[in-house]
Amino acid sequence: MRLRLSAALLLVAAVIASPRPAEAQNRYVHANNSPYDTLDPHAVNDVGRAASRINLYDGLYRWVDNPPKMIPWLAESHTASPDGLTYTVKLRAGVKFHDGTEMTAADVVYSMERMLGMKKGPASFFLGTIEPGTTQAPDKLTVVFRLKEPSAIFAAVLPEIQVVNSALVKKNEKDGDWGETWLSKNDAGSGSFALRRYDPAVGFIATRFKDHFLGWEPGRKWFDEIEFRSILDTNTRVLGLIKGDWQGVDGYLPYDQIERLRKEPSIQVLEQESMRVFLFCINASKPPFDNVHFRRALSYAFDYDGFINDILKGSVARNPTSNPNNLWGTPKDVKGYVYDLDKAKEELQKYGGPLRPITINALAGFAESEQASVLLANSLRKIGIDARVETSPWSLVSQRFLKAETMLDMVPLWKSTFYADPNNWVGELFSTRYLGGRNLNWYSNPALDKLTEAALKTTDQAERARLYEAAVRLVVDEAANIFVYNTKWFGPYSNKIDGIRFSPVGNGQEMRWAYYK
Repeated sequence: MRLRLSAALLLVAAVIASPRPAEAQNRYVHANNSPYDTLDPHAVNDVGRAASRINLYDGLYRWVDNPPKMIPWLAESHTASPDGLTYTVKLRAGVKFHDGTEMTAADVVYSMERMLGMKKGPASFFLGTIEPGTTQAPDKLTVVFRLKEPSAIFAAVLPEIQVVNSALVKKNEKDGDWGETWLSKNDAGSGSFALRRYDPAVGFIATRFKDHFLGWEPGRKWFDEIEFRSILDTNTRVLGLIKGDWQGVDGYLPYDQIERLRKEPSIQVLEQESMRVFLFCINASKPPFDNVHFRRALSYAFDYDGFINDILKGSVARNPTSNPNNLWGTPKDVKGYVYDLDKAKEELQKYGGPLRPITINALAGFAESEQASVLLANSLRKIGIDARVETSPWSLVSQRFLKAETMLDMVPLWKSTFYADPNNWVGELFSTRYLGGRNLNWYSNPALDKLTEAALKTTDQAERARLYEAAVRLVVDEAANIFVYNTKWFGPYSNKIDGIRFSPVGNGQEMRWAYYK
């Protein structure tokens, strides 16, 4: 074990200490606070690990810009049948995978079957909507998706179908694993960059794919190589950017670090309003969290103003509901909970059941998650709840989420944008259909399901907005989570970088557009 650890440390040191003629080679290095424990685009689908998925792979469509809009990508167009049960997608001709193989409709069909079979990551967008074996390829450039029932969000999740080279993955399948073991550390994509080197303890390096279907405008200093490194320590990421060891850092640093970087003449800080709600995810399957009065006590025990104004220096906006303030389907008159320990004690009395020590599972390397955890734990002790904070890396927390029994009591995290629809938030967070997938709370309520299921089956925008507003009011009344704020994205980059194209979907990690000035 000691020998393996020493080797890993030497590898990290070698990567970090390697010569850095980054600009001369048009090389871009990004320091991120999330691990890259797998490169399989169908195994994970969180924003922290989005860089490998959106740089190495292509989807049928792509979300770009802010507010996010969906543009054709591998698909040229799609049509839907009048009953909403059949979607026909026309593919772009001449797309090549990184090994030179031509992409066809068969690769899209296999990618869908693989997601449904693995039941991980992006599969949650399609499970219950598409049955295995129903997706067809009538010809080389046509894919037909047949839905079990109408889905108002199906078109919006087409970008989540990341297409893999089916022949290459099948060649590396073992014991019916869909090639997951192999693809966790290899590349079978057609994206703007092709994998060159990967180490789960460090990150990945990829080179520009010159045969990418979009082409590359001549005359610009496109990145010939990109590297995404996992560096949990905030100060290390910031100092490395200042020193020029890397040219970009994740856009959700603590605000004091953003202010520090604004003063550096070699750094630019890009700013955008995002759709990224910070909340405490509550494991509603475990007593006493399955009791609404206990959950309301928790919501009254968090110091929202102190956290937002004092700790975060007013750099975010109070967001009292599950949905971003700047999204349709969000009721504007809901005030949410306030910090009031007397009301918290009243709700505890209404609960009246036994209390036990609880654990708040903060995310390692995410300062706000850790700060919010400590702040809440201190308040809970004041009302008689024994609370402790455990800090864990996202890779461990995400594994714990897979089962109600292994998830800890509470996790402060962000619900990011995967598609710009209210279902991305109130639907996925709390609907029973997403239990074990995107419903990380293990919360189930027939009254909520009635609203969110109806909203998925109608394309009437006004009716969908009404249904989602009612659903949002319900989860706030139920204190299904502690809802804290909607964030801003502050993207720090070297001032020699241009072309960063921010979207709330992906958070500026797609390097296809970026270049050296």
